[in-house]
Amino acid sequence: MDHLKGIKNIIFDLGGVIINIDYKLTLAEFKKLGLKDVEKIYTQFGQLEWFDNYDRGRISSDIFLNEFGKLLAPGTSREQITHAWNAMLLDFPQDRAELLLKLKKNYRTFLLSNTNEIHINYFFRRIKDLYGYDEMKSFFEKDYYSHRLGMRKPDVEIFDFVLRENGLVASETLFIDDTLQHVEGARRAGLRAYHLVAPETILDVFPGTMNQV
Repeated sequence: MDHLKGIKNIIFDLGGVIINIDYKLTLAEFKKLGLKDVEKIYTQFGQLEWFDNYDRGRISSDIFLNEFGKLLAPGTSREQITHAWNAMLLDFPQDRAELLLKLKKNYRTFLLSNTNEIHINYFFRRIKDLYGYDEMKSFFEKDYYSHRLGMRKPDVEIFDFVLRENGLVASETLFIDDTLQHVEGARRAGLRAYHLVAPETILDVFPGTMNQV
């Protein structure tokens, strides 16, 4: 477990690391709404400027939905667009929740997610309804979301902000993300970083932790 040697702090990504996501489900839902070239408009690895601006909180949900509506057939409702947009967000496995609580006892843990108002509001409602969790406050010392910060990964500034606000030493901090460019951004900021590649999960990153009392 060389990746944990000297580590005192851990920063986790949300989608694809803590919760399961499937971008293909959102792409499929938009195709049902008639958007045939949706892969060119939005993917995990590249997106139009207004997606980026939405993740940075620079435009409102109203503007975001209006922009999306321009790409779809007249009469497509905001509810249909929102449903399609949220389709990628899946479950929060119980074993990952338990792992996070155990890790919090031995490390300073944080959440850093590129997300937006529609996604995070839906996710918070979902985990409250399904699991009774009050947002993510039980699992981390502090959680950070790009649309609230006005910054997003992989920009070095967002990592510098989290480090500075919490008095963290970069070389003692491990960042875990499933998107390579975000991992590379963390490394440029001086953090140790782990690229999580499916089918690997965070339980594989911390072997034996679940057996600890």
